[in-house]
Amino acid sequence: MKPHDRQRRITALVGQSGHQAVETLAVRFEVSTETIRRDLGVLVDAGAVQKVHGGVRALRMHAEGSFAERMAEDAVAKARIAQRLAQLIGPGETLFIDTGSTTLACAEALRAIAGLTVITNSVRIAQAFGADSDAQVLLLGGRFAAGNAQTVGPATVAQIAEFCADRAILTPAAIDLDAGIMDSDLDEAQVARAMIRHARSTIIVAAAAKFGRRAAHRVCRFQEVDALVTDREVTGSLAAVMQANAVSVHTG
Repeated sequence: MKPHDRQRRITALVGQSGHQAVETLAVRFEVSTETIRRDLGVLVDAGAVQKVHGGVRALRMHAEGSFAERMAEDAVAKARIAQRLAQLIGPGETLFIDTGSTTLACAEALRAIAGLTVITNSVRIAQAFGADSDAQVLLLGGRFAAGNAQTVGPATVAQIAEFCADRAILTPAAIDLDAGIMDSDLDEAQVARAMIRHARSTIIVAAAAKFGRRAAHRVCRFQEVDALVTDREVTGSLAAVMQANAVSVHTG
């Protein structure tokens, strides 16, 4: 059996049972445990399964609620993150900012910084800078998604490529130790990926409640992240991963 076919069948087995052990799979497919570990490494890397001790398990996907529901979640944490982020941004910088309740809180804190250029797909973030800010705000075009008051789709992604920002400030749905930065919405993930490609550095803003979650779409791996701004100290395995990938961690 070719590796691709075996990996496809392994994924189906994990989906059916919820968990599979290395030894069990090796017996089932009549291959060595080393071969199975290579297969599982490919599947973990692709975000198809989650690695656990001795095997793999099915993904537990996080689905986000409405924008109003998310605005009510972790409000204190988001305010702390926003104030800490504002300390990292200098006057005159050009920023990509994607759609999210955390990035909206950050926009409120960034208004006092002089001379910013803000490129966003969020109508709410564009409005947040308002009349009391001297920021130049560029609202990306594209398909309008009313639920999150944002623009998304191929036209939005194409327009992002016309800019070069100092930083991409992004808020994900989930941060997984193996898969990295993840989002629940395909369109939003594509916008975030484009912003990363066209920024000199990437800052992830996320409450610690998002640590250990998984979502359906990978935005990027940790090596593509320059900084994480969060509300609690990062410890344990996640701290080790951040250090290994030279991600600076800032706690509000």
